[in-house]
Amino acid sequence: MKLRIVTFFVFVGLFSAAFQIGAISEISDEDADAFVQKFLSQTEAIDGTGIFLNNSLAALPMFVPGFGMIWGLYTAWSTGFGFAAMITMAPGLSEIMPLSILYMSPFGLMELAAYSIGLSRSFHITSQLIKRTNLKGIIRPTLIEIGIVAGLLFGAGFLEEYMIKMAQEGAISFGNFTDWSLISVFEKTREISCLFPIRI
Repeated sequence: MKLRIVTFFVFVGLFSAAFQIGAISEISDEDADAFVQKFLSQTEAIDGTGIFLNNSLAALPMFVPGFGMIWGLYTAWSTGFGFAAMITMAPGLSEIMPLSILYMSPFGLMELAAYSIGLSRSFHITSQLIKRTNLKGIIRPTLIEIGIVAGLLFGAGFLEEYMIKMAQEGAISFGNFTDWSLISVFEKTREISCLFPIRI
């Protein structure tokens, strides 16, 4: 159990680092504009259910042995890269620290925890496969963790939708809400590959 907790926090750090690396990437104005326009057209009417489904499509592959770790860190990097694209198009957003998106909102923390659970489980399954140990003992805890991840993402999706609506109505404030809502919806929807036409 102690090793499980340690690896969870290790992947919290790795996911955050990959996101930060993507967020400080350089991108041309042309590529940034193409990305932002495609993103906005695909997320215009997204709601809590849509956020949950998109995040689940990103999270579930993270449980796959080996591949899941690569996929998860790529997801973090590509999300950060999209953040960089938005900063290029809206320089005023540069005042926002990229990692604050993950750590300064309740739904961001819930999603970070969900992805880190998937990544760390992928690591443990991979380790068991390398050691050629019996995998029957990890089936039940893996299914339980998939359920926990689904629950976290479900709650995060609807909490995010609620908080965005409240901010739009002036009930809560995130500072410059026009900027925050754009980043918030972007970071959480994760239309992974279809939203990343840019290749570097």
